[in-house]
Amino acid sequence: MTTILEVRGLSKHYPVASSVWGRSRRVLRAVEGVSFRLAEGETLGLVGESGSGKSTLARLILRLEEPTEGEISFDGEDLLALGGGELRRRRREFQMVFQDPHASLNPRMTAGETISESLKAHGLHRGREEERVMELLHQVGLGSEIATRTPGRLSGGQRQRVGIARALATEPRLLVADEPISALDVSVRAQIVNLLARLQGELRLSLLFITHDLAVVEQIADRVAVLYLGRIVEMAPVRRLF
Repeated sequence: MTTILEVRGLSKHYPVASSVWGRSRRVLRAVEGVSFRLAEGETLGLVGESGSGKSTLARLILRLEEPTEGEISFDGEDLLALGGGELRRRRREFQMVFQDPHASLNPRMTAGETISESLKAHGLHRGREEERVMELLHQVGLGSEIATRTPGRLSGGQRQRVGIARALATEPRLLVADEPISALDVSVRAQIVNLLARLQGELRLSLLFITHDLAVVEQIADRVAVLYLGRIVEMAPVRRLF
């Protein structure tokens, strides 16, 4: 299988002030020496308790934060060597589904405007943005009437589906889903997990699914990586680990 994402020795340290003068004498090792590979079309479940470094690792992979050390390779290209337009070009190929669908959407923009904004930012489907928005809404199980609604007029599950549609708008090859169901009602969590599993299969997406819910990982992932205190302490195929 072709490797789409490779992480080698990735670390992120934050300085911690330990005196009244604010002098930094120690560091918080949020992520420490993490290495793994993700193949095309594979789902890797990243599990760990709160504070284990899961979300920090996600932000590092997407270059929303810069690592202290380590390497990140996407489709054979060194992501940490990219800047400006080169990074913008690559960012189209990897997108994030956020934990809190309410906080991740602009409350003053309609669902249609949110998705269309992503299309326009990358110059995609020019002249037929509205048509593409409707296609994306349908793809995530929403009707066309949702396009005119703001986040405040949507349920939690609908907001997360809009967030997924926005992520899919750039036609990515990799989705990073950071606790995408933890802020949702129990009644809709399974629906979102099933949606992501279906989209991953239909679009041959690579999926990094971050959660603390082992039952969900068993359902959706091909392999599991267990993160503890910023380090991967175990990695195995789902069946073997469980």
